Amino acid sequence: MRVIKRKSDEVIEADLNSTSSAIRVKTQSHRDLRVWQKSMSLVVAVYRLTRTFPRDELFGLTSQMRRSAVSIPSNIAEGHGRLNRREFNQFLRISRGSMSELQTQLEIAAALKIGEPALLRQAQEVATEVGKMLLSLLSRVNPNAG
Repeated sequence: MRVIKRKSDEVIEADLNSTSSAIRVKTQSHRDLRVWQKSMSLVVAVYRLTRTFPRDELFGLTSQMRRSAVSIPSNIAEGHGRLNRREFNQFLRISRGSMSELQTQLEIAAALKIGEPALLRQAQEVATEVGKMLLSLLSRVNPNAG
C-alpha cells in the first residue's frame, strides 16, 4: 500500500508495505523547500547585520559569518540537486554544521557587543528557526538516524 500526503509545498511518499521506513521528499526544485527559502532570508539578515560591524572586522567575523550563512542554502541546494537521498542527507548535515558555526559567531558578536542589537536578535531568531527546520528535514530524509 502506498500513501502520498501533501504537506505544504512538499509531497511526502511512504511505502507502507516496505520493511524499511523509506520516505522520499519530492520537490521540483530546491527553491520549493521551505528550509532553503528561510535560509536565504537568514543570509540577507546576516548581511544586513554585518554591514553594521566595525570596519576592522571586515576580514574577521564579518567574512566568517557571511561565509557560514551562504553555506547553508548553498549546501541544501547542492544536496537536493544530487537527486540521491544519501547525498542529500550528507549535504543537509553540512548545512547543519554551517548553522552551528553561524550560531556560535552570532553569540561571539553579541558577547563583543558589535553590530546593531535589533539586527543581531533578528538574525539569531531566524538562525534558530532554520536550525529546527534542518533537523526536521534531516529526520524525514533519514528516519533511521539516531
